[in-house]
Amino acid sequence: MINQQLSGKEMFLPKSEIQSLIDLLRNDGFTVVGPTIDQEAIVYNEIASVDELPRGWTDRQEPGKYRLQKRGDDACFGFVVGPHSWKKYLFPPLTTVASAEKTEAGWQARTPEPDSTRFAFLGVRACELAAIGIQDRVFTEGTYVDPVYAARRRNAFIIAVNCTQAAPTCFCSSMNTGPRCTSGYDLALTELEDGFVIESGSKEGESLVAGLATQDLTSAQITKADSVRQQAVDQQTRHLDTEGIRDVLLTNLSHTRWEEIGDRCLGCTNCTMVCPTCFCSSVEEVADLSGETVERQRHWDSCFNLSFSYMSHGTTRDRISHRYRQWLTHKLASWHDQFDTSGCVGCGRCITWCPVGIDLTEEVAAIRGDGSASATGGAT
Repeated sequence: MINQQLSGKEMFLPKSEIQSLIDLLRNDGFTVVGPTIDQEAIVYNEIASVDELPRGWTDRQEPGKYRLQKRGDDACFGFVVGPHSWKKYLFPPLTTVASAEKTEAGWQARTPEPDSTRFAFLGVRACELAAIGIQDRVFTEGTYVDPVYAARRRNAFIIAVNCTQAAPTCFCSSMNTGPRCTSGYDLALTELEDGFVIESGSKEGESLVAGLATQDLTSAQITKADSVRQQAVDQQTRHLDTEGIRDVLLTNLSHTRWEEIGDRCLGCTNCTMVCPTCFCSSVEEVADLSGETVERQRHWDSCFNLSFSYMSHGTTRDRISHRYRQWLTHKLASWHDQFDTSGCVGCGRCITWCPVGIDLTEEVAAIRGDGSASATGGAT
């Protein structure tokens, strides 16, 4: 829900009460979406039980590598981020935006009603809150508002989870987007061994907390919560120097590094598909076999696709190096001109899920010329 942020009192929620939280949301008509395990990855899907959470599992991430691994405890949120982001539910991969049906009176066009599903997102990390904020700006704060996104965003209830660990691919500290959740949520949780520190961030969040069996926090729990949150800060080893980054990239469009990246990049679009802020899409008309009904469908697209920049004269960016340059300079440079913010939140997904392990922090450092870059990442 797009609400004014409050500074809620922190309380303690026993681990057994997480199921009560899920039940309250479902009883209130929300479809609860949270992390779960599917095909050896932690993904977001509809859940009804705490037993569907990836309890006791964590993820090991490196450039071009992602693996699940058992933990030594039964933590519900003891992992970082997987291949899914919440844009899957706010900006769906496939949407019918219009349709037309052939009748005796001629073609009748209609616009579908906005989706009225009330989603409750459980387990949203700080970098993902920042990504949702960026997409809010893209889809709802400009001259043209996207009705599909706006309706889904308006009905969303967000339960954030503060990170207590970081992957080697994380660099949210560099982007000032985490790892602590500071705004944009209805509730925020910090997981301890025996339960959660819970804080409300909206009036709706306060109302939900009132229905839970919370307890006052002890000084030991407060200290422990601060400690585990700081752990996610201390574990971050990857950094991106953002000082003057817009001008650094836009004044180096002929840098030799672009061709070096192009020689490695597969143009597979993985980075844009897992990115929580990328919003490129295409529209096509799809008719049924009878030719009596036509749907206009919007689907995710990528600036890495050869056809994406096709115009009447042909393809504008016919080399992978040019497409990578377009993606990186838009994400980190011209995005500031369009939306007054970076398009990167430091989640590291594009690094982990790149088959050849291309690391944008290394590439920016190489173009900047600070001597700290190397192109040694690879898939494992």
